[in-house]
Amino acid sequence: MNRAGERMIATTEGAVGWMIFNHPARRNAVSMDMWRSVGRIVEAFKADPAVRAIVVTGAGDRAFVSGADISEFHEKRATPAAIAEYDAISEHASQLLETMAKPTIAMIRGYCIGGGVDLALRCDIRIAADDARFGVPAAKLGLGYPFSDVNRLVHIVGPAFAKEIFYSGRQFNAAEALQMGLVNRVVPAGELKGSVNAFADTVVGNAPLSISAIKQCVGEALKDAGQRNLAACQAAVDACYASADYVEGRTAFMEKRRPLFRAR
Repeated sequence: MNRAGERMIATTEGAVGWMIFNHPARRNAVSMDMWRSVGRIVEAFKADPAVRAIVVTGAGDRAFVSGADISEFHEKRATPAAIAEYDAISEHASQLLETMAKPTIAMIRGYCIGGGVDLALRCDIRIAADDARFGVPAAKLGLGYPFSDVNRLVHIVGPAFAKEIFYSGRQFNAAEALQMGLVNRVVPAGELKGSVNAFADTVVGNAPLSISAIKQCVGEALKDAGQRNLAACQAAVDACYASADYVEGRTAFMEKRRPLFRAR
């Protein structure tokens, strides 16, 4: 197990990289140093060809991520300059995760609050335990949310549920989150790790170039029409057809065996 900073853990299980927010005493609230470590971990997983998918989760069974570590706000976010620095570091790390070409999965148990919701939304897939709790309490704290973060939530749950989440500031249970479309699926808490492992194993067994192309196309689809890079989408699709993996996929199908994809 490789520690990337005191409060962050990076490890691998087969072809799956695990990034764990390790501050259970504060329900995995995220400090500035933790955000810095997030960026380093994501970059390392991105550069490692053996890693084909990434799972993001929190240590312990009480929380995924409960938001920012408010205890350091008096020092790290007390002035406009300090707030700008904090926001730049956290946004850079979050963007690295969101734009990662490899598939990402949020494994959510317990509290997923504020910045924890935004972190989960940066992942491609969200699998939650039935004891998960979600909320964005900005209206209870007098905080403003930037357009990009609001827009990300709107794309996932739609405008009506996004307004309900922000207007109320209340916590939603896992069943409500599933109804909203905030999470992909909900499983019993005792089955969460096994369910995530099974899904991740399915993903890493498929063709990496195909998955990367889909992620590219979905990302462009979420942009305004005039900002879409359709050439990049077509290039990603063409790369699939030109790959040895495409040959392997066809051959394995004809031979009635499981394909062995090599991302090339």
